[in-house]
Amino acid sequence: MKRNLLSVAALLFGTLFLFMGNGLQGILLPVRGNLEGYATTTLGLLGTSWAGGFVIGCLIAPKIVRRVGHVRAFSGFISIIAIIALVSGIIIDPVWWVVLRAVTGFSTAGTSMIIESWLNERASNESRGAIFSLYIGITLLGVVGGQMMIPLEDVRTPVLFMICGIFYCIAMLPTTLSTAASPQPLKAVRLDLPALYRNSPVSCLGILLVGIANGAYGTLGAVFGAGAGLSDTNIAVMMSATIFAGAVMQLPAGRLSDRIDRRYVLAAMSGIAALAGLLIFLFHPTSPALLIGLVVLYGAVANTLYPIAVAHANDFAASEDFVKVSGGLLLLYGIGTMIGPTLSGPVMSAITPHALFLVTAIAHVLITVYAIIRSRIRAAVPASDRDAYTTIPTGTSQMLTPQSMSLADRGAGKPPETEKSPESGDPAVKFG
Repeated sequence: MKRNLLSVAALLFGTLFLFMGNGLQGILLPVRGNLEGYATTTLGLLGTSWAGGFVIGCLIAPKIVRRVGHVRAFSGFISIIAIIALVSGIIIDPVWWVVLRAVTGFSTAGTSMIIESWLNERASNESRGAIFSLYIGITLLGVVGGQMMIPLEDVRTPVLFMICGIFYCIAMLPTTLSTAASPQPLKAVRLDLPALYRNSPVSCLGILLVGIANGAYGTLGAVFGAGAGLSDTNIAVMMSATIFAGAVMQLPAGRLSDRIDRRYVLAAMSGIAALAGLLIFLFHPTSPALLIGLVVLYGAVANTLYPIAVAHANDFAASEDFVKVSGGLLLLYGIGTMIGPTLSGPVMSAITPHALFLVTAIAHVLITVYAIIRSRIRAAVPASDRDAYTTIPTGTSQMLTPQSMSLADRGAGKPPETEKSPESGDPAVKFG
């Protein structure tokens, strides 16, 4: 295991800087745009275009990698991201930012898929779990580290955009200089919405709604913070603490969902997220400590919903289909992250910045209600037959790709011969 970890140390070092750039750029654009007086609707389109580019990248990037190879593709993708970060600091224009953000999302999907497939190739059965956990930790640390750089420099200058470019260039070095053999060609995941819904209606609809809520907050959380009167430092603290709280809560929430009906856990966590959002929307807390505390509570429970929903879907899928099911749900989540900022921007402009949490509360209430309804229609899978819960962080700057599902080795905890009937009661769904 030690030898396997050492073999990917340089790649993980580059991954840290890649996600530091993602985290800094993801919060820098809305903060700078808000200072420039851009409409909240326009700022919401930044998240929509990034998510749209990311989803398209998950579908098309494997073809590019197969054509030119991992190293050339990685260098090309990350060069594009670095160039866009620098251009965004020179051309302060909302239309250009929205267009360029879509290209960044596309290229980010390509770089992430290459990293994840490379790690998967180097991982053995004994080290796969450790490498995946380390990878998840590095992505979270990178995003938080990037966000926390906002207070270090005036966002009105191009300096922070230049720092983003530096981070991306550093991230390119390990794979560019590596003499190791490239991994096997990437595999594209097909999105089959009818099959996904037949497999698990709760997971299908729930992940779409989670994508709407997470996409709205991930894109416009910084704009909300500025509208609520928070300083740049407090905004960075709020966004970073939300990620940390979500990471800390994933293990207890996942363990609980392994023991009782996952739909009850989804309903409970969604209900708490809805309550926190409604408190923020209705009472407009003026104390920075209270406001940040409520937002952190929201993030702690909201960030547990995606992996629980994925685990619930895998409870009803054959072991060999885990990657296809999870990859399809991830693409569905990406569709939700396109819808969320598009809806939230006009709502925040028409009502108040706090209305961001009205949108998230509605999405979480719908998850709660539907999960409870479905729990009355079909019995839960016995705990002994469930897929093992796997931590999967999600956010506007840290979405994983279908390749990460292979790295997580989702089939390890379930016998190959076990095959459940879908939650809808139809014959077992076969993907592929």
